[in-house]
Amino acid sequence: MREAQFASLFATEAQSLAIILGTNEIASATAVRLTWDGYLVILSHDPYPPVIRRGMAFHDALFEDRAQVDGITGERAETVMEIVGALAKPGHVVVTPFELTDLIALRTPDVLIDARMQKYRVTPDLRGISRLTIGFGPHFEVGVNCDVAIETHPTTTGKLIETGRTAVADGRARDLGGVGKDRFAYSDRHGLWRTPVDIGMRVFKGLVIGNHDGAPVCAPMDGFLRGVARDATVVPHGVKLLEIDPRGRAASWTGSDQRGRAIAEATAKAIRIGAARQKLLDAAQLSRG
Repeated sequence: MREAQFASLFATEAQSLAIILGTNEIASATAVRLTWDGYLVILSHDPYPPVIRRGMAFHDALFEDRAQVDGITGERAETVMEIVGALAKPGHVVVTPFELTDLIALRTPDVLIDARMQKYRVTPDLRGISRLTIGFGPHFEVGVNCDVAIETHPTTTGKLIETGRTAVADGRARDLGGVGKDRFAYSDRHGLWRTPVDIGMRVFKGLVIGNHDGAPVCAPMDGFLRGVARDATVVPHGVKLLEIDPRGRAASWTGSDQRGRAIAEATAKAIRIGAARQKLLDAAQLSRG
């Protein structure tokens, strides 16, 4: 029954489906780009690592907060009918706690994108689940666990990888206002994160932003809070808790940024290349038949 209800939304092949793993700012920028290209988009939440740039992402839709990025609205969906209803609305993407296995039981996606940015975890082989599987960042190798990969490293952001593997995570953070890794605060243990402050707040070095497992976490520098893990999130060891934008009046914490747009554009290019190659393969098969 639920498969029939879900499939009814995809009556024509023009309504291509993209499933994106992750609800962070990179996943969200990609969701925006694909929505503009006419795709129906579902973002599947993964709790690791926690999303901190929430003003630039659809993540907070999971908590029924307002979540808009570049004019596109993220809507939480926990049932098949909610997914159908959200995708039927122009300019909407679905944000769901459903896992990939739940979603592919409803319909095979045309494009599957792993945008979780899990730099230090083993990445599963996702090939064969969709017509095209794309991986973002470290641990992806074309022909091993994806069909194509896209670099997220600061020096090669948005580079399309059609053979070989992506760069290994080296802990380097891209510069923002001349500051790299020093603008972040990281967790030093596993525990519950509590914070009374939210994104966009002006802060000063040493100000207590929150408590992680009972220990205070302070702003590492002056600036505006560009990112912060959501209150009451269980945060593992060694991940980002917050980010400061030191650029003064030029600071921003909403909408997609240059990095997200570069990766999203590379994704759109990879899909175009994949579609062109598939047409050639189909034509070759027809000529042989």
